[in-house]
Amino acid sequence: MSASAPITQDLVTIPRKLPDGPTNLVGLTRDQLRETLIAAGTPEKQAKMRVGQIWQWIYQKGERDFAKMTNLSKDYRAQLAEQFVIAVPEVVSREVSADGTRKYLVRIAGGHEVEVVYIPETDRGTLCISSQVGCTLTCSFCHTGTQKLVRNLTAGEIVGQVMMARDDLDEWPEPGEGSDARPRLLSNIVLMGMGEPLYNFENVRDAMKIAMDPEGISLSRRRITLSTSGVVPEIARTAEEIGCQLAISFHATTDETRDKLVPINKRWPLKDLLEALKSYPKVSNSERITFEYVMLKGVNDSDDDARRLIKLIKGIPAKINLIPFNEWPGAPYERSDWERIERFADIVYKAGYASPIRTPRGEDIMAACGQLKSATERARKSRAQIEAEAGMTK
Repeated sequence: MSASAPITQDLVTIPRKLPDGPTNLVGLTRDQLRETLIAAGTPEKQAKMRVGQIWQWIYQKGERDFAKMTNLSKDYRAQLAEQFVIAVPEVVSREVSADGTRKYLVRIAGGHEVEVVYIPETDRGTLCISSQVGCTLTCSFCHTGTQKLVRNLTAGEIVGQVMMARDDLDEWPEPGEGSDARPRLLSNIVLMGMGEPLYNFENVRDAMKIAMDPEGISLSRRRITLSTSGVVPEIARTAEEIGCQLAISFHATTDETRDKLVPINKRWPLKDLLEALKSYPKVSNSERITFEYVMLKGVNDSDDDARRLIKLIKGIPAKINLIPFNEWPGAPYERSDWERIERFADIVYKAGYASPIRTPRGEDIMAACGQLKSATERARKSRAQIEAEAGMTK
């Protein structure tokens, strides 16, 4: 493939304009918002100030009603209301796990639905967001991977998931309160939901820039983690243009096994992926890369796998997240025995790497890692089909 060839998939991403209606301001970058306001009649000399005012109302205060933007004139507020909306994905359903995890099914333009998960912990609240409707990667252990890819999400639909969750958590400040008056319930974002973020790079980048903007949602780049299965040419771009934390869906220590678990490995094998990762922490000023490793019984969980993993990541500042496989209907794999997971973790830890075992969260509502799949977009594959695609049939 030539160096200039685009990596982002050629998928339809719906325009920012809502069907037969006004333009949605959510998801516009500052520059795009400025251009949009000028095109709609805002005097160019006032545009920078207006962008700052509207930006704070939308992303710092969570306001959706132009009429309540009291530092704008009544005439200007009326003008904005005629031409624009401030819209976020619609919550279709909300499930709460016994452990407090919340799973939202949200509807976006076109009637499509994606899932979003909020995970509360004692020291943080993490929101797992989606970047595509469905997924094209067909990772054989992942429920989302059995769903057909429909389209990319827009920047507004991505950052809109964050705004929707803040609505549900009642996290926006009340009138008169400062932006930090309430405890931060949503303190971290992980792009680990439906889709491959680096196949929708521009929209993901713009949405995360909005989330990081200090005059809005104001999340540190160190509190945002982008998870990729290994779209190698976009990794350096992620470091330069987003600079967030990086997680790699690794899951295997040989190309033969990873080709089956993470088929994108056939295009960018382990050698190419690891080479791309070596410079990421330095370029993005990140401390280390997280390697995500799902534990599959008899597939990738041996002592030899643990030792190969250590050799492969040598020289890369890293931690290893060991993920007990979260089963789903028709899954062709089983979770590794707990003793085996602990043995694997011990080998990695003794080699000098942090190797936490992720506590499964939200399993009772199918909200755990690898379980997300919108019921309305199901590809409805049989166990035999899934096993065949995973290369498990003889």
